Amino acid sequence: MRKKDRTHPQLRKVGKYNMSHEMVAIIWFGLWGLIWTIYFVLDGYTLGTGMLFPFLARNRQERNQLQEAVGPFWGGNEVWLITAGGATFAAFPAVYADLFSFLYTPMMLILFALFFRAAGLEFMHKDDAPLWQKSWKWAFTISSFALALLFGVAFANLFYGLKIGPSGYEGTFFSLLHPYGLLGGLLFISLFIVSGALWVMLKAVGEVAERAYAVARPAAIIATVILSLFFVATSNRTPLFHNFTKAPILWVVPALTFVCALLMLLFVWQKRIGLAFTNICLTIFTLMATGFIGMFPNMLPSRINDEYSTTLFEAAGSELNLKIMLGVAIVMVPIVVGYQLWSYKLFKEKITKETAKGYQ
Repeated sequence: MRKKDRTHPQLRKVGKYNMSHEMVAIIWFGLWGLIWTIYFVLDGYTLGTGMLFPFLARNRQERNQLQEAVGPFWGGNEVWLITAGGATFAAFPAVYADLFSFLYTPMMLILFALFFRAAGLEFMHKDDAPLWQKSWKWAFTISSFALALLFGVAFANLFYGLKIGPSGYEGTFFSLLHPYGLLGGLLFISLFIVSGALWVMLKAVGEVAERAYAVARPAAIIATVILSLFFVATSNRTPLFHNFTKAPILWVVPALTFVCALLMLLFVWQKRIGLAFTNICLTIFTLMATGFIGMFPNMLPSRINDEYSTTLFEAAGSELNLKIMLGVAIVMVPIVVGYQLWSYKLFKEKITKETAKGYQ
């Protein structure tokens, strides 16, 4: 394994990286974390709706309601996932290469789950045969569960640290499934279920919305409890909070996570669904922000020895490449945001059984 320069970036006077390169690399680390965070905030409600799909919809008309609730938006949400992957490849090529080398099996499982999630939503009502519809309905649901679990386990392991040693990744797929990793998976599942239930209540009327509310109340409690356990485990089992102790002002971010979670719980109980949905989105946002702040400057932290961690400075592409990409991002990201805001405005009406035609 290559020998790494462990000199603090601010003290590095000569060599491959200069201050300008380091600054743009830091900016891209922030953008990388922001893109992933936006993806989880937006796709959280579509994954949550997918997980709840067979339990909320009990006939064709109700399935049509749920399909229309997420159908116009899930493709735009996936753009952020593609952007996150592209940003990793272009801005931090060493991280991209190591992730697919170290975590080949979970990466392939995520790709398969993404395929079946899309196919389930698109193909569900392409044929009237009951077996066809039932098969794709469950493909949509199971793949949504799988994605929430896999992403939760993956990012919990990034926060916890991977088994990276002198010869590279020294673990297996099953070594990722330790209690902290599984707790991260459960956290993502619970948060996304709450987000999905609230989204259904915002978009649909009738019995599906009533069933969604019946799910949202206990799910909000469970998500808040799991979030609390996750932060306790993070404090006891990981070095993630070291950066917060060095700069105490940063503690406002995890504090906001708890505040937003409690407000979400309160607003769910008061049936103020718009405010509850806003706060579950903010909970996910600040949770991911806490993780990325705690990781800095590591992108692939080693739990064996920090000497084997990959920092953003070691993984960053060339200065020219990062600056060109930054210019492209400044132009393209507002376009994507504008398109998505337009789509939300265009499809803002409530969906009833009578008006729902499904997502064809």
